[in-house]
Amino acid sequence: MKPELTFDFQIRKTWIQVAKMYNELVAQGGITTSVGMALLNIDINNGIRSTALGPKMGMESTSLSRVLKSMEKQGFIVKESDPKDKRSVLIKLTDAGLKKRNIARRVVLEFNQLIADKIGEKRSAEFLKTIADINRIIDDVKSS
Repeated sequence: MKPELTFDFQIRKTWIQVAKMYNELVAQGGITTSVGMALLNIDINNGIRSTALGPKMGMESTSLSRVLKSMEKQGFIVKESDPKDKRSVLIKLTDAGLKKRNIARRVVLEFNQLIADKIGEKRSAEFLKTIADINRIIDDVKSS
């Protein structure tokens, strides 16, 4: 089978193109795709436990640690003790982080609107359903 006829090839190729495009767009706002994704996954009001952020983003802890260290150094986040569990660390957005989050959010919304406008509502919904099915199948295989 030719590689371009496999799901993994097409998904990887598409993600690389999307990530490159996102990096170009968010770079204008002074962030990277990884930082933008992290900012979008942090609850604006309550923050998020550091242990919950990695799985939510599909990132390994070492990669996430690097991103968080960079975000903290840039003043986008602060780390606080979780008042409910002193052993846990909460990641919270700063005002600067919230501004950068808004940039990332705008880029994501504009990209999604562009795709929806080009391929239509029905195909967009079918795509999202198919991707969800692929993820469910992967989860089923991993757990069996």
